[in-house]
Amino acid sequence: MINVVLCGGNGTRLWPLSRTLYPKQFNKMIGDRSLFQLTVERNALLCDKKFIVSNEEQYFLALDHLNELEMKADKFILEPVGRNTAPAIALACLAVGDDELVLVTPSDHVVQNQHEYTRCIETAKELALEGYMVTFGVHPNYPETGYGYIEADGHNVISFKEKPDLLTAERYLKSGNFYWNSGMFLFKAGVFLKELESAAKEIYDRTLSAFNNARVHYDTIRISKEEMEAIPANSVDYAVMEYSTNVKVVSSDIGWSDLGSFEALYEQLPKDEAGNSLANNYISVNSSRNLVLSNDRMIATIDVEGLMIVDTPDALLISRQGSSQKVKEIVHELKQRKSNLCDNHVTAYRPWGNHTELDISPNYKIRKVVVKPGQSLSYQKHFHRNEHWIVVSGTAMITVNGKQSLLRMNESTFIRMGDEHSVHNPGRIDLHIVEVQVGEYVEEDDVIRRSN
Repeated sequence: MINVVLCGGNGTRLWPLSRTLYPKQFNKMIGDRSLFQLTVERNALLCDKKFIVSNEEQYFLALDHLNELEMKADKFILEPVGRNTAPAIALACLAVGDDELVLVTPSDHVVQNQHEYTRCIETAKELALEGYMVTFGVHPNYPETGYGYIEADGHNVISFKEKPDLLTAERYLKSGNFYWNSGMFLFKAGVFLKELESAAKEIYDRTLSAFNNARVHYDTIRISKEEMEAIPANSVDYAVMEYSTNVKVVSSDIGWSDLGSFEALYEQLPKDEAGNSLANNYISVNSSRNLVLSNDRMIATIDVEGLMIVDTPDALLISRQGSSQKVKEIVHELKQRKSNLCDNHVTAYRPWGNHTELDISPNYKIRKVVVKPGQSLSYQKHFHRNEHWIVVSGTAMITVNGKQSLLRMNESTFIRMGDEHSVHNPGRIDLHIVEVQVGEYVEEDDVIRRSN
């Protein structure tokens, strides 16, 4: 059985914690593992192989998180643009034999009961071997309006329901035969492709074309942007499941959450006697039922209750509990303002490492640059700024206008505007550099990249 891990989502409902280029599945919000890592570990106990379907921008993040687990993916399928879950799953199914069992799991969900999860997978496996497409329905414990629902009679699916209003969700809860739609599936690859071809032929045809014309390099399949954009965007529920008569559901009491809101995250976190989330950098005075998340700064509350306070180095969110679905309105406004706060934290991750903005003004920028062992920044030059580089740990191989030199801890160099330059980490530990940019223009688009 192959675990297909879908990890191309943006997770903007948890802004400012989650950003487009560092979405929630790669955040370590619960313990010392990211949601992506928890997903991979959970299913590695049940599956022989793992396929990762990811946006190109998140490929290196997935690699880093797998490396932390000392694991590897059997295959990466990289999408230049997202077209929702139906094409993503189809691409994975095209990469395996028709009779191969495929367990599709989002990468950003929480499952607390591994024993029950295993039992549900085994039940679904039996149904999938009979030729059914199996989905997993989670028993609702409150009238959630942010989830889709499955109406069922035993394993038989009666209907799929879109996200309801509150009164409808309360009716679903009372009826006892409605489940939250978990977004997890198990089926034979060929069965899914046949159903997709029947229900959404254009998606099937264009996905097949994109797969056949993909660039394959060892364990990585890269889909071209032109081919990917030609595929109609649609979810697997809307494209296939709602139209098929070949779907079964497995009732799943697995301690599941998709962490689709800060309220859902609050439920997963340990709390003090007053119901406040526990954190070393949070002090509560006569306060209760507060979610407080902060990486560095001390947060203190006095005489407040039911608040959500999410503090990051470049943005602060304060909301009443129960209102976090409106976070999407903030994200929409930021996009209207063309703010990069939707996309990046102050720390931006790259295939070679990361960089963190420490201070910025119209005429200078200070940042910390971390280059992983064996990695290099591109050979480049700038027209509007000079740069000072100071090595604070590790060893740097600096190339300036074709001339190489080694810099070690507490050594520095000066890059004049117009100089072609690069840095390589030849060592076995991370290279840490403090970079000071000084000039009339210090934005990222003042970069002209050259080939080495």
